[in-house]
Amino acid sequence: MEKVSQFGIVAIGRNEGDRLVACLKAAIAQSPFAVYVDSGSTDGSVENARSLHVEVVELDLSAPFTAARARNVGCDRLLERYPHLEYVQFVDGDCTLIEGWCDRALAILQADPTLAVVCGRRRERFPQASIFNALCDFEWNTPVGEALACGGDALMRVAAFQKVGGYAPSLIAGEEPELCFRLRQQGGRILRIDWDMTWHDAQMLAFSQWWRRAIRGGHAFAEVSWLHRRDPEGFWQRESRRIWLWGAIVPLLSFILLPVTNGWSGLLWLLYLLLGFKTYRHARCQGSVSLAFYYGVFCTLAKFPELQGQLRFHLNRFKGDRSALIEYK
Repeated sequence: MEKVSQFGIVAIGRNEGDRLVACLKAAIAQSPFAVYVDSGSTDGSVENARSLHVEVVELDLSAPFTAARARNVGCDRLLERYPHLEYVQFVDGDCTLIEGWCDRALAILQADPTLAVVCGRRRERFPQASIFNALCDFEWNTPVGEALACGGDALMRVAAFQKVGGYAPSLIAGEEPELCFRLRQQGGRILRIDWDMTWHDAQMLAFSQWWRRAIRGGHAFAEVSWLHRRDPEGFWQRESRRIWLWGAIVPLLSFILLPVTNGWSGLLWLLYLLLGFKTYRHARCQGSVSLAFYYGVFCTLAKFPELQGQLRFHLNRFKGDRSALIEYK
């Protein structure tokens, strides 16, 4: 019980239904200190959480809903109720913590004071439901060892989290890598261990959902790289430039040069085959060759919705508007 008493859990969600119930049941099985933050659900999520005797915070409309804002508010409430806590496990409402994960991650954080974050393997619960679910599971199989960033599920040291001011609440996506960037600047380390952490239910069954998720990714690259545009590390600058190269520059060059090349500039589209092959070759060491093939195809295709996300961010920036949430479920 001594270990459990040192960490609490913050779960966030919006209309997650039965997934949230499973999430909260798994959470309170690993720690008696849990807070759920709801972002305007209309499916009874708040009532379901309270029926499990979980502390609930309902975000008001004083600011736009974001996962970053929800996690900050949840952590504040958790520490207000339980100020002795030294660690906080963040988990999304469509995820379920795997038994034993928190104790394992906690022991590693306690053993190394230079660590700010410990994360593990997020697994897709239904990879067979669609190629998009399967690609999510494939994507989350990141290298074990010291990492540049974590995802939405991670165990963090409260002191390190507070030192950098928590998540950037205005970000609609990409808030975890951005937080980890600031943690690393302060000397904190992020460790990805070879241990199952959560089950996730992507429920991504249609191409249109995948497309919206890719738009959100492009928006994240644009917003975070713009936020840190003056930093010497150039955080996410390269990724954003690649999106513009493959999403806009290559197609435009191919079209513009058609008259002066007698149509030969159309061969520039063959470069996408090379890009897809390079992505496939890099990914095939992760396991399934067939999934690596699809990963190469969809990573290449994603440059177009990612460009859409980049354009959305910069257009809103020029107009002085804040971007709304981009949801794919």
